[in-house]
Amino acid sequence: MEERLLHLLQEYGYIVLFFWSILEGELGLIMAGIMSHTGHMDVRASIFVAGLGGFTGDQIYFYIGRYSKRYIHKKMHKHRRKFAIAHLLLKKYGWPLIFIQRYLYGLRTVIPMSIGLTRYSAGKFAFINLLSAWVWAALTILPAWYFGEEILGVLKYAKTHWYFALPVAGLFLFTVYRIMKRIEKNLEERGKTL
Repeated sequence: MEERLLHLLQEYGYIVLFFWSILEGELGLIMAGIMSHTGHMDVRASIFVAGLGGFTGDQIYFYIGRYSKRYIHKKMHKHRRKFAIAHLLLKKYGWPLIFIQRYLYGLRTVIPMSIGLTRYSAGKFAFINLLSAWVWAALTILPAWYFGEEILGVLKYAKTHWYFALPVAGLFLFTVYRIMKRIEKNLEERGKTL
């Protein structure tokens, strides 16, 4: 199974990376960085393709907001608070919010839809979004490419010592989850004060 997955990634790596990036999955970008380190992919092409994928995903969300307002109000009703926060953040911070929105856990898909609901320029959003997507791709892929040997060593160790790796991975994921929740809570509190 592992060999087949590796073969598929080597054969169709850039296509998989593009679609994975539409969903904004950093794990796919880290895999691309490691595969670039091993020589199975090119690091510059990986950054370019991942950036285009991230750009495409956010453009889809933007146009859902622009042309499906009724759908958003009906289906995204439980997220109305996040939409209100995203709208207030856009009013206060403008284009820098578009640039950093990929890093705002819990608001990554809401912000482009929220911006689409406004009269914000589609061309300006697309330009900032494209630059942001390439920076995001570079910031994720380059460290994995540079530290590829170390990451592969950790993965090899985890494969043979899985009983040790599971609690460590669980603790790491729990810590990341708590940090992201704290950031989201701080953003919500700031949104209330705007």
